[in-house]
Amino acid sequence: MSEERGCAPASVALAFIVGGALGASLALLFAPEGGRQTRTRLRDLATDAKDRSTDLVDDVKDRVEDAIVVGKEIFEEKKAILTAAYQAGKDAMEKERGKLLQER
Repeated sequence: MSEERGCAPASVALAFIVGGALGASLALLFAPEGGRQTRTRLRDLATDAKDRSTDLVDDVKDRVEDAIVVGKEIFEEKKAILTAAYQAGKDAMEKERGKLLQER
C-alpha cells in the first residue's frame, strides 16, 4: 500500500527529521551549558536539519519526475493500443458496410 502512494516514505522521513530536530533543540535548551555553547549547537543542528530536508526534497522531486516519465510512457502505450483498436473497428465497419452495399 505504501508503494501506491509513493510519497509516504518521504513524509515519514521528514516527520522523523523534524521531530528529531525539535527534540534535540529542546534538549539543548534545557541542558546545563552556557548560552554561547547552546546557541552554537542549535545553529549546527539547524544547519544539519536544513541540509537533510534539502536532500529529502531533492529525493522526492526526483521520484516525482520519474513517476511522471513512467506515467507518460504508459499513457502513450495505452493511447496507441486504443487508437489501433479504434482503427481496426472502423476498418471492420467499412468492410461490412461495403459487403452490405454489394448485396443490394
